[in-house]
Amino acid sequence: MRQLRMLAERTPAGRDRYVDFLRALAISLVVLGHWTVTVVTYGTGDLTGFSALDELRWVRLVTWLFQVIPVFFLVGGFANAASLASSRGRGQTATQWLLTRSQRLVRPTTVLLLVLAAGSLVGRLAGGDSAEIRTVVGFATIPLWFLSAYIAVVAFTPVMYRLHLRLGFVVPLTLVALVAVGDVGRLLGHGPLSGGNFLFGWLAIHQIGFAWYDSYAAERETRPLAGQDRSRGLLSHRLPVGRTTAGLLFLVGFGVLLLLTVVGPYPVSMITVPGERLDNSSPPSLALLALAAGQLGLILLVRHRAERWLLRSGPWRVVVAANAVVLTVFLWHLSAVVLLVGGLNLVHWLPPASVGTGAWWAWRLPWLAALAVILTALVAVFGRIEARAARRRPASRPAMAAGRLTPVLRTALTVVGYAGLVMGLLINSMVSMSRPEPLGLPPATLVVYLIGAGILRLLRSAPTESANHLAAAPPDVDRNG
Repeated sequence: MRQLRMLAERTPAGRDRYVDFLRALAISLVVLGHWTVTVVTYGTGDLTGFSALDELRWVRLVTWLFQVIPVFFLVGGFANAASLASSRGRGQTATQWLLTRSQRLVRPTTVLLLVLAAGSLVGRLAGGDSAEIRTVVGFATIPLWFLSAYIAVVAFTPVMYRLHLRLGFVVPLTLVALVAVGDVGRLLGHGPLSGGNFLFGWLAIHQIGFAWYDSYAAERETRPLAGQDRSRGLLSHRLPVGRTTAGLLFLVGFGVLLLLTVVGPYPVSMITVPGERLDNSSPPSLALLALAAGQLGLILLVRHRAERWLLRSGPWRVVVAANAVVLTVFLWHLSAVVLLVGGLNLVHWLPPASVGTGAWWAWRLPWLAALAVILTALVAVFGRIEARAARRRPASRPAMAAGRLTPVLRTALTVVGYAGLVMGLLINSMVSMSRPEPLGLPPATLVVYLIGAGILRLLRSAPTESANHLAAAPPDVDRNG
């Protein structure tokens, strides 16, 4: 607690506390939503799981509140722009920024994969069925589909931010148009046309985060990269953050969302529901982008009041504590479900599966409380890995082979490393959750991901020409990463 208090008290004046709050809030709502709709019961002698959204149709409208992954990408755009701009101001290259940025993402994820693989191996040696092990691990790693998209967006940040400064809102509008093309393809039965939406949709939201950061930085005149925004209209790279714009975004965003879901062909649920003609979140649809616009409007409407509230020491300490382990919480929250279900199954005391009944709702409170206790224990064990990864120090260990690389080859290897991370996680998401896997994870996932992580680790450990300069550089006061 003392260390937490000191961290909160040392918060730089230039840090946007509201962005940190939104990041923590978004992940908290994702966790709460997943836990609430998860139902596990006994099937024909075996455990079976499904989503309560299959039966509680009225709850699908509530997903408009709990589908906050767009908020995370919006905040990610803000934080990545702030971090990139500040690193450029200290003389870092885009490649150095990418290597530094990968550290906090890679280490906690690597630990999750290795722990799950080791646990699966123990289960298999103890006589467990490979298909059942894969089902359990597949459920625990559902969050990795989102992380693969976010890592890809981070990899594109240096290029996309330059496009943002040059073309402004033309970039996200173009990406929205590409999402529309993909949606038309899905509606016409040409599903592969929507494959690009997995990237285009999240990139569009991420770009708006850039514009939000530019407006924030301009207010404080701290932005090293962008200079003055003399352009107007679509070429502007600053997001208008006044109440008029906020109100319009809120009304238009949710108005379009109502038209697309009630009148149009899109499902009401913003979370995947089996059997629906379209999926709004995987890949992102126009309906999800409309939701993101409405959420942005709401965020801007309450911004000033929230900022004043976050100046108080109590709320800010909670935000600081949450952000220190936010990725750990996200990565392990479904593993907590696996552990709880395993324990309840041993004593044959699983919650009732009669979704929507009084007994089922009464069980939600102890169910959520037990999951919170288990997740707290997991975070106590694994959260320190994320905290250590967040301490960004210049390279000091010798890595002669990597140190002799030319800047072009170093950049190319960084891209390969990021590609390995994304492809490894995608393979896991694409392989059936019922396919027998002795390690719970597809071997290709472990091999490709660990190769990518290993390349990035070697490159991060290599000394660079600017190492001494960075060691003496002042803290990054505007970084919200």
